[in-house]
Amino acid sequence: MFKKIEIWILYLTLLLSILFAIGFGVLVRQELVGTIKAGWISKTALILAEIPVNIKKVFVNDLLLEDRFPNLDGFNGTPNSKESYLLLSRYDGDLQEGVVELVDLTNFEILHTWNPDIDAFNKTVKQVDDFKYLKRDSNNIRHLLLHPLLLQDGGLLSANYAPLRKIDPCSNLIFENSHNRFHHSIETDIDGNIWLPSHLYPQSLPIEKVGRDIIEEGGFFDDAIVKLSFDGEILFEKSVSQIFIDNGMEYLLFSVGDNLFDLDPIHLNDIKPVNFDGKFWQKGDVFLSLRNQSMVLLYRPETNEIIWKGVGPFFHQHDVDIIDNNRIAIFNNNSKNFVDGDVVDGYNQVIIYDFKMNEYSLYLQESLIKNEIRTITQGRSQILTNDDLFIGETDYGRNLYFNSDGSLRWTHVNRADDGNVYMVGWSRILYTDEDVQTVNDFLTNTGACYE
Repeated sequence: MFKKIEIWILYLTLLLSILFAIGFGVLVRQELVGTIKAGWISKTALILAEIPVNIKKVFVNDLLLEDRFPNLDGFNGTPNSKESYLLLSRYDGDLQEGVVELVDLTNFEILHTWNPDIDAFNKTVKQVDDFKYLKRDSNNIRHLLLHPLLLQDGGLLSANYAPLRKIDPCSNLIFENSHNRFHHSIETDIDGNIWLPSHLYPQSLPIEKVGRDIIEEGGFFDDAIVKLSFDGEILFEKSVSQIFIDNGMEYLLFSVGDNLFDLDPIHLNDIKPVNFDGKFWQKGDVFLSLRNQSMVLLYRPETNEIIWKGVGPFFHQHDVDIIDNNRIAIFNNNSKNFVDGDVVDGYNQVIIYDFKMNEYSLYLQESLIKNEIRTITQGRSQILTNDDLFIGETDYGRNLYFNSDGSLRWTHVNRADDGNVYMVGWSRILYTDEDVQTVNDFLTNTGACYE
């Protein structure tokens, strides 16, 4: 049954296998970042190399999470006493789709649900090269509407490594901006303009620095800050990498160590526009949260100038908010790259930085520890004007609301009927007089969706 194989044949086979592996790797790299291409040969090599990734993307639901709270389902706790609402983004495990719900926090009643047809929206995208993997990664069963924003006209904005889209109360598409892939946070300034991150395509940096223009896996992520008008027209766009270069910080982009090239050196995850003049900033400035730099910047688009740079004591943070005239809040994931991978070193934190005192402090940290809040990636915090605290623990499908004294008021766990817990998107507490008026106006104009 078994025949003796000459040792030279075994060695030759081994040598040829090694040479093939090296050659295959060279072809893949040249197709991704090289300046010299091998035509269909390198393209085929890249396709073959991507097969495991594509299989995982198709068959593995990465929105299904570890169940850390087996005894919790939906809302638990005491409703809010003052009129307020939760714009809840979550993956509906029963529908196997991403939805947004408007929840009355005085009774936890769902008042309205948006469930857009993402597959239908994808068919309208014209920039095919920019969105090569859109149908694979951002379809009805894989798309989470991250950080949705309810506008005063009743429209809802969302984007998650996809075009920026505005839908009406009935989830119909109002407009779509597919200029680039927009991602993470969506905020508005005092003038009603929209601010959010994007990935530039083509890239703004030269090929000799970052390789060829590419928006696929394995390419350089050229994060940009973007300001759009109320109807989706781009008013301002600037590469964060170029901001670094213009302000003498290029060394942070291309000096990882051991001659390694970092494909994602910035990872912009939040833009907070400044809406008033103060001692430490002026109207029109923006705060930027740069996860992979563990850095928060105060940037002035008017002059292309970095006004302030904050590094530490936060690690891989998400979300920066303006509290008052001299303080900002930062959601610190506190995740660090140890030998066994990226882990939360203890628990998440809400860090306050006081510009006037030049000092950092922790907000309600004992409460975060007691409730074991430790999302490795993503996550957001929101300090209300009454000092209550809302936290989205994205990686574990949990939202938490704390009273100003640190006591836990309520939690929400995104559990489906099958018992599994699924991811939540970045949600918002709507509680100001302006927010409440927007919600009330919206609710009076949604009846047609239910007729």
